[in-house]
Amino acid sequence: MSDKTSKPLRLGIAGLGTVGAGVVKIVRQKAALLEERSGSAIAISAVCARNRDTDRGVSLKDYAWEDDPVKLATRNDVDVFVELMGGSDGPAKAATEAALKAGKDVVTANKALLAHHGQELAELAEANDAVLRFEAAVAGGIPIIKSLTEGLAGNDIERVMGVMNGTCNYILTRMEDAGLTYDEAFAEADGLGYLEADPNLDVGGIDAGHKLSLLSAIAYGTQVNFDAVELEGIGCVTIEDIRQAADMGYRIKLLGVSRMTGRGLEQSMTPCLVPATSPLGQLVGGTNMVVVEGDQVGQVVLRGAGAGEGPTASAVMGDVMDIARGLRVTTFGKPASKLVPAQPANTNPPAPYYLRLSLSDKPGALAKVAAVLGEAGVSIHRMRQYDHENDMAPVLIVTHKTTRAALSDALSGMDQTGVVSGTPVALRIEEL
Repeated sequence: MSDKTSKPLRLGIAGLGTVGAGVVKIVRQKAALLEERSGSAIAISAVCARNRDTDRGVSLKDYAWEDDPVKLATRNDVDVFVELMGGSDGPAKAATEAALKAGKDVVTANKALLAHHGQELAELAEANDAVLRFEAAVAGGIPIIKSLTEGLAGNDIERVMGVMNGTCNYILTRMEDAGLTYDEAFAEADGLGYLEADPNLDVGGIDAGHKLSLLSAIAYGTQVNFDAVELEGIGCVTIEDIRQAADMGYRIKLLGVSRMTGRGLEQSMTPCLVPATSPLGQLVGGTNMVVVEGDQVGQVVLRGAGAGEGPTASAVMGDVMDIARGLRVTTFGKPASKLVPAQPANTNPPAPYYLRLSLSDKPGALAKVAAVLGEAGVSIHRMRQYDHENDMAPVLIVTHKTTRAALSDALSGMDQTGVVSGTPVALRIEEL
């Protein structure tokens, strides 16, 4: 072990919300166990938050208080700065940079900070012989960062995919199980406190997209490129889509997918259909799941709580324990100087698609749609028409594998047929 483990490892914790309070509880309640497992006592020197007087369910009287997180990050009695404030810039970024410049190790749960500034922070950490760890930033209690950087380091990673936002999975599950509309399930999730202050971070796919960009950097040895993630939220998904997908043997998930192709790095966080019998198809409620496919190990599935006090604090402490043990791992699994810029893929690989159309109930309408699909090179695999009470018929089509570009051409052509009402819904089907 390094010299840093020959004395108590002293933490400075910035941010005392749900996760920060959870970390304090673990350090206080499991002190003996942590020391036995790491070989070093874990202690908290000082803390920082917006309000001193908030009741956090745990005593803070033994710790010094700092109002400024930058001062906390540079205290002489802090070895590891634990950043749990959140936000891609502002105090979180300033304090993290200050800690790294002072040669202090940093543990963070801040996916937005790393998705936007991961490369520069990784370079700063290595320049100052510090480590920057972020297990808690992705998929809560699931040890996916450690799995990619360590356990699967002998593999060329072929694909990473998963459900990485528990709120979206909760909404989609409730729509199916309870027959709720999107708006009803959204309101229920909001009432339970599941949504971010800006709900679009959740339902718009941004939160999960941050996480996917971090996993991609580790998996493929590239610089973090969140701006290249294709994002589409779940607001377009209706209860009819949920029911009709189930009728065809699928479930709809907000699914992150990344893979390195000959066209570049594909990164998408969009609603997709997955087989109902697959591990992802069977995932319910607020649980997360990440699937990794490597050339040596095959497919590995990790499932667990994606948020909450206990799971996320557990992930933070996993990083703290590694530092206490003297484990020094580069931020994204290889030296920051060797991370290459990611060339975004211009097109996604061919895949089957689910299409939902509202079609005029008159002779020749379906033939016109089939002709447009055929002209674009899109082949129909399965098709169903559902009962209806007016002059517009709901039609469901599952295509054979096709490109998104070809499908877009077909959808554009449908606008000219005069038989399609509204905007068709097109969702990719991800095969497992």
